[in-house]
Amino acid sequence: MINWAVTFLIIAIVAGLLGFSGIAGTATNIAWILFVVGLILAILFMVTGRKPKI
Repeated sequence: MINWAVTFLIIAIVAGLLGFSGIAGTATNIAWILFVVGLILAILFMVTGRKPKI
């Protein structure tokens, strides 16, 4: 999840630098959602004692 969030963040930065504000905003929102979901899953797995598959 975090890898996808970083990927979309990089896409948002590049799109923002090139002037594509719509694509940059959408990619930023997707990156934020994926980051939050990944963070919640990491905390959940840490609390329950499960280790995620690599």
